[in-house]
Amino acid sequence: MLEKLLVSIVGGPWQLKLLCQKTSFPFIKRVLIIIYRYYNYRNNSSIAWNSTFKGEPCFPHGWKSIFISGSAIFGSNCVIFQGVNVGSNNLPDSMGIGAPKIGSNCYIGAGAMIIGNVTIGNNCRIGANTVVYKNVPENSTVTSNKQTIICNNNRLNNKFYSFQNGKRVYFDNGKYVEELDSNILKIFTDSR
Repeated sequence: MLEKLLVSIVGGPWQLKLLCQKTSFPFIKRVLIIIYRYYNYRNNSSIAWNSTFKGEPCFPHGWKSIFISGSAIFGSNCVIFQGVNVGSNNLPDSMGIGAPKIGSNCYIGAGAMIIGNVTIGNNCRIGANTVVYKNVPENSTVTSNKQTIICNNNRLNNKFYSFQNGKRVYFDNGKYVEELDSNILKIFTDSR
């Protein structure tokens, strides 16, 4: 709670990140970095205070579950969704040792991973859940493996099941409902 107050006093997490970089007084810098790291921790993120951005990026779903290495470099006007991982490769026997360099006006979809010494050109789109480990030229789109569709003859049961108070239940319109179908209950019993 205190970190939210301190972050709001300086104008938000992005302004705090910039203060961590600009402050030259060692004690104040250390305190700011501690507050910044705690803010990241509370948001399940690790956007390194020393990562380089030419301009503030857009976080459409907020500052949640994002990891960005301290050695990463970004251009301006990047859009970064939740669950993105931009990580350095520090394995000495690896061919891709180093950190990503990402151009301006790049759109990085949810869950994307950009790993190692790769360069992504300006105006690129990285699709959701895509892993990037090779250079990407400007004005390109990168997607995951080819989509595979498996058609089923029967309706799929996509209910979320849980076990509560000794009963098998499923989530339905905001509440858990007891499962009464003996065929489904048998599946759970047989899987034990």
